[in-house]
Amino acid sequence: MQNSLSILFYPKGNDVDKEGKVPIYMRITVNGKRSELSIQHKIELERWNTGAGKAKGTTQEAKYLNRLMDTIKGKVYAHYREFVENDKIISAKSLKNAYLGIAEKEITLVEIFTNHNEKVRELIGKEFAFNTLKRYQTALRHIKRFLRYQYNLDDILLKKINHEFITSFEFYLKSKRGCNHNSTTKYIKNFKKVIRIALANNWINKDPFLNYKVRVKEVTREYLSEEEVQRMLNKRLHISRLEQVRDVFMFCCYTGLSYADVKKLTKNNLVKGIDGGVWIKMNRTKTDTLASIPLLPTAMMILLKYKDNEELMIKDVLLPVSSNQKMNAYLKEIAVLCEINKNLTFHLARHTFATTITLTNGVPIESVSKMLGHKSLKTTQHYAKILDRKVSDDMSILRSKLISSFKTKNTN
Repeated sequence: MQNSLSILFYPKGNDVDKEGKVPIYMRITVNGKRSELSIQHKIELERWNTGAGKAKGTTQEAKYLNRLMDTIKGKVYAHYREFVENDKIISAKSLKNAYLGIAEKEITLVEIFTNHNEKVRELIGKEFAFNTLKRYQTALRHIKRFLRYQYNLDDILLKKINHEFITSFEFYLKSKRGCNHNSTTKYIKNFKKVIRIALANNWINKDPFLNYKVRVKEVTREYLSEEEVQRMLNKRLHISRLEQVRDVFMFCCYTGLSYADVKKLTKNNLVKGIDGGVWIKMNRTKTDTLASIPLLPTAMMILLKYKDNEELMIKDVLLPVSSNQKMNAYLKEIAVLCEINKNLTFHLARHTFATTITLTNGVPIESVSKMLGHKSLKTTQHYAKILDRKVSDDMSILRSKLISSFKTKNTN
């Protein structure tokens, strides 16, 4: 990136001493950002030429002062050329420090990535979820391993990050770490956010991601069909832990809640809705957006089943939610018992709500998006693909209209 540099000298008129003199300052401006310092010399205001930015007259003192300012300007420009030649970060502050002889510590990738992750940790529960921190920590571990593998380094200067570094990191994640395309893309997006922080702070001059495109491949998301949902609901499970997991999973199939949200569901989240029925209102753990969900009869029946559970009342929660790892393991057992040949995970309940329970039954995608607590319809579309059955139903209506219209025209 081409940097614009300007150097201006001016008297600080509001700082007059007993002799009627004011200090002269130098202002360095790089790309619109300024840094100022005193040149340790003073002058009477009436002896300053504002338009020329120098002392008036031909006296020895005026000549000396003007030569001094030319020398200072020359030194700053010399530092600027040295910065350009050595690919150093150029800013008004860095040039000022170079002139003053203050060595600036060069910023490194692992250093700022670690610092970023610590800030995320401090904001868990306020701006970030714990899983967000885990993703950034994993991305940083991959960066460290890549640096050791590719360069035999523990850290690297930010200015050394370029397009080649990014593409090599991408290849490393896929070839050496066995990450699929979308997982690789997520780690690179985490990396990219740290680079954006560096750009915003002028720690680097150019964006290494400028000609690099991050694209997520669309994945076909599984969900339960209406018949599979009914099969799970009706299945008699004689093991208590499996019955509880099935109930919580089914509750999420009928509400669209994620694992993190159903785990923290309390009586305070149940409110009287605009229709007079019971609604769930809560801020989603992942995005902190408000989700408003009218309770369907099946979901209400599941809540009533556990309303007198003493252990849940002590914990002040509504449903018996185990760890995510246990829930997913038990769901595999339930899938076998219910003869469902799908990879059952807890998040599949959210997909089922978006497709089988809502969209298939004619609920507008805008309403589905609000209930899921999404910030945009684009996110909802990833979850809720229109099913063949819905397309078939819509086209049947259109077919009937066209036949009716055709008959009317022929009759006329």
